[in-house]
Amino acid sequence: MYPSRNFLPRGPRPRIRENVNEAIKAREVRAVFPDGLTAVMSTQDAIRKAQELGLDLILVSPTADPPVAKAMDYGQWQYENKKKQHDARKKQHVIQVKELKFRPNTDDHDYDFKKNHAIRFLKEGNRVKALVQFRGREIAHVDLGAKLLQRFAKDLDGVGQMEGQMKLEGKSYHVILAPVKAAVKH
Repeated sequence: MYPSRNFLPRGPRPRIRENVNEAIKAREVRAVFPDGLTAVMSTQDAIRKAQELGLDLILVSPTADPPVAKAMDYGQWQYENKKKQHDARKKQHVIQVKELKFRPNTDDHDYDFKKNHAIRFLKEGNRVKALVQFRGREIAHVDLGAKLLQRFAKDLDGVGQMEGQMKLEGKSYHVILAPVKAAVKH
């Protein structure tokens, strides 16, 4: 016989309703009712009054002293919260760091090509990390990498600005450029 496995029981999962009606643990709350009445009362009295109105008592601000609870329809409250979260996600813009790699002896055409990519990235509102990678004995010519990064930052002066200083870490020299507010397309 095989040993029993710990699976969750089949069927509908019990819905956990936090901070609603009997799940409210505070002894007294500042209850807000739809008719405009606001009063500090015991939680049981507030729940009873909300149920008389055919509503649920929902804890809106649990950190306040005393906690604030509002009498309203729980389903409507969930719907409004989901809608607010959806709108907040829609409006946010995730800023990414785009990385461009150079070598100390990068040709002019390749440099211009990558510079144009950096301009596009900065206009989209993303940051750009320009990285000069040294291999083998190239590390002896760190000054070439520094000149290349300075030239790159100077060429992108109207679109991006340097964040901090250029850094030499291991076998790479890098600088991060942030977009200038005026250059960003919305």
